[in-house]
Amino acid sequence: MKSREKHYQHTLQSPVTISGAGIHTGHSVTMNILPAEINTGIIFKRTDLEGKPEIKADVDNVIETNRSTTIGINGARVSTIEHLMASLVGMQIDNALIEIDGEEVPILDGSAQVFIQHLAEAGRKQQSAEKIIYNLQHNITFLDAEKKVEMVALPYDGYRINTLIDFNSPVLGTQHAALADMNDFADEIAPSRTFCFFHELEQLLAHDLIKGGDINNAIVVVDRPVDDDQVNRISKIFNKKDVKVSEAGILNNLTLRFPNEPARHKLLDVVGDLALVGFSFNAHIIANRPGHASNIQFAKKIREHIKKYKHRQDIPVYDPNKPPVLDIQQVENTLPHRYPFLMVDKIIELSDTHVVGIKNVTYNEPFFQGHFPGNSVMPGVLLAEALAQVGGFIAIPRNSPDKYDTYFLKIENCKFKQKVVPGDTLILKMELLNAIRRGICEMKGTVYVGDKIVTEAVLIAQVVKRPQNS
Repeated sequence: MKSREKHYQHTLQSPVTISGAGIHTGHSVTMNILPAEINTGIIFKRTDLEGKPEIKADVDNVIETNRSTTIGINGARVSTIEHLMASLVGMQIDNALIEIDGEEVPILDGSAQVFIQHLAEAGRKQQSAEKIIYNLQHNITFLDAEKKVEMVALPYDGYRINTLIDFNSPVLGTQHAALADMNDFADEIAPSRTFCFFHELEQLLAHDLIKGGDINNAIVVVDRPVDDDQVNRISKIFNKKDVKVSEAGILNNLTLRFPNEPARHKLLDVVGDLALVGFSFNAHIIANRPGHASNIQFAKKIREHIKKYKHRQDIPVYDPNKPPVLDIQQVENTLPHRYPFLMVDKIIELSDTHVVGIKNVTYNEPFFQGHFPGNSVMPGVLLAEALAQVGGFIAIPRNSPDKYDTYFLKIENCKFKQKVVPGDTLILKMELLNAIRRGICEMKGTVYVGDKIVTEAVLIAQVVKRPQNS
């Protein structure tokens, strides 16, 4: 089921500009993080490429997970997105357009702290649309025996994460990190920097990676004996003087921000990678030895689970004992329809972007007299009409002294999946797909009977003000 507590989508209050070098490409880039409309999600826009292609931050668009997470479409790509994605989750930003003039998000200090600071300064703006948060129906597990990775998502009323790392390292040992409340992300997780082992540096350099790396934006763990020549070689590569190994086994005497900073950074990566699921969800995540590849595979499993049960989770709750938002008299005050063509009995949910109505189908409906006598089936065109009437409560201005009519312009992707018979109670849900412009309203409609979808369609209509003398 989806979470029943009401949440709202958020975007930025004002734009954010961040510049820096990518850790792997070494190229300097500038990002503009801009407010976006409801239901946009997180979109990256490559302003340096012809046509300025856009890439949605979505697990289906992940094309590479080697040391970082990269998304791409049709040759356009953006890499190392995980720290920024985690920051957006931590600041509870649902909709944003990220214009970037290069292929890699800046590494900055190797953590999410700078992103958080900029986003906090920009501020968060609540939007009119509800944010749907889904609950899991059962445990979801992921196992990679070869890499000794184990991940599980447990049904939970909230979102919390536990990570455990164990690299058989005498320096790191076994480390654990936890985040019980996303409100603590900025202080407890965001400052944690990325890390690697000294013996990995030359391998990364050989693969043409970490061109923008700096021993000050990554924790370099020295868990094996190294000689002066090795240290001097790394020192020259990074153009740094006085590079040395501390007694704690950390290169260049870098002071850890937390005793378990590497484990906290792994948790940070989990937050960023699971943001690509594409749905907000509640869960208790437990991740043992997570990495980008496993995070993305795990994210795909969570996405499949939510999509499988999504149609059930989207069903509005209808409690006949609860007073409606609008009763039949109030319905008639808005809609121009009357018996025998009024197809809405009451409205039970209403916002700027969605509406849910109820229609009780009885044997006394006039259309049953001539439509399949002896085999009473509600006509499909009337199901579409009922949806359109419910959609009128979004399209028609409320509390206006003027009267309005709505006219069909187009019906797309209309499907009738179950027949409707006397005794059925129709739950009619309409969701606004785009902002209403010039009186044109585009909505997605779904009709439920119980937990089954009987009809769905995209309806496009025009709202027209009725002449004063009519």
